[in-house]
Amino acid sequence: MPSSTDYESMFEFAPMSLWIEDYSGLRRLFESWRSAGVVDLVAHLNAEPGRVRECMAQLQVVSVNQSTLNLFGAQSQAELLSKLGSIFRDDMTAPVIYELDQLWQGKLCFDNQTVNYALDGRRLDVHVRVRVLPGHEASWDRVLVSLDDITARVRAEQLRLESERYARELFERSPVSLWVEDFSAVKILLDDIRKRGISDFTTFIKVHPEFVTRCMREIRVIDVNRETLRMFGAADKGELLDNLSEIFRDEMQDSFAEQLLDLWNGKMLQQREVINYGLTGDLLNIHMQFAVLEDRLATWDLVLVSLIDITARKKAEAYLEYLGKHDVLTQLRNRAFFSEEVNRLTRKGPWPVSVLVIDMNGLKPVNDEEGHAAGDALLRRVGEVLSKAVDEPGWPARIGGDEFAVVLPKTDERGAEAMRDRIASMVDLNNQFYAGQSGRMLNLAMGVATCEAGDQLDAALQRADRAMYEEKARYYRESMIDRRR
Repeated sequence: MPSSTDYESMFEFAPMSLWIEDYSGLRRLFESWRSAGVVDLVAHLNAEPGRVRECMAQLQVVSVNQSTLNLFGAQSQAELLSKLGSIFRDDMTAPVIYELDQLWQGKLCFDNQTVNYALDGRRLDVHVRVRVLPGHEASWDRVLVSLDDITARVRAEQLRLESERYARELFERSPVSLWVEDFSAVKILLDDIRKRGISDFTTFIKVHPEFVTRCMREIRVIDVNRETLRMFGAADKGELLDNLSEIFRDEMQDSFAEQLLDLWNGKMLQQREVINYGLTGDLLNIHMQFAVLEDRLATWDLVLVSLIDITARKKAEAYLEYLGKHDVLTQLRNRAFFSEEVNRLTRKGPWPVSVLVIDMNGLKPVNDEEGHAAGDALLRRVGEVLSKAVDEPGWPARIGGDEFAVVLPKTDERGAEAMRDRIASMVDLNNQFYAGQSGRMLNLAMGVATCEAGDQLDAALQRADRAMYEEKARYYRESMIDRRR
């Protein structure tokens, strides 16, 4: 059997800090408080902080081992004991109260986590185990206290928590809508049909569109950030998640089918433009980036989706495109569109193609006598007439100051003459409507020509232009108006 010397060596050279202490004075203090009627020790100690110090003063250190001196940076037990006030201080009150209460309740063996300080001021996070040694339960005059230095572990945990808080703050305050999603059920569905021998996934989802719908329903949203709530007009996450079918609908089915095809082909990082809807019903143009996180490629149970609202950009692009093809004053197509489409029709048809070249009579006198605002008002009226008179596939355009054209694909001479008559009728109606407002009457000179397959469309335009000028000259002769005025 081990001798007493062996036990002394085991204590002295143990790899953790060990303390032999005498708690008998604390036991006597507890007995006096019980006799005085104290029942709740914690309440008693909190009522007067000095009572904790009174308890601590009752604890007497009998001996410590070498690991204790090493841990606290003391050269000797005497130095250590002379500086206990530097070791047990500051944020120890709550842990000490917990330990005192364990003893008060009769628990003679327990553990706790607390903070001590080395003699050089270093903070030490320690795991404390307290045990009243066998044979001393009645007096508490021999208590073994062991301290395990867990400073590195606590610091690592603090760093992890700080990193999590930092990441969470970045997530919540990101100016981009962020979604954390679980696609693991989608992966199971894709793996299943692959096992069934499906190789042509594109054809499969065309034949089975319900598979795309099912996959959409299997996506689980884990979290969203504040910008997501703002973008979609949700008061909170609950409202958003309860109304996902209002957000992802209509066009999203086709977009998600493309997304599934990319996943089928192993593309775990994706970008595309999609259509979503706010909870108000407003259409949102979205730039979406989808990424399966690197350490979840085997399961797809953690996916990050970022959404950027590009609705304003899309509207601006659409407006710029509109301006590139339309005349701002009349809202008709402009000369650039006219030239481009005429070239396309020249190459591809469809035939026959009829054209009307139109010029407004009497614009110059209006500009000279009443100003360009009055002339612009007449030009806008021409736009109203032509936009109402011409149906698709035909289209009208403003190709000069007071010059207009109507292009009529798949229209023969009879159809072109019918369009001319229709425009003339619309001019009469327009003049009746504006008769009491400006007193100015619209008058249009029109020339018509038709081009068959194999003919030159430019030649037809020239014929229509000559016919328009002949009609215009006739108008001025009959009206006895000087065209230069």
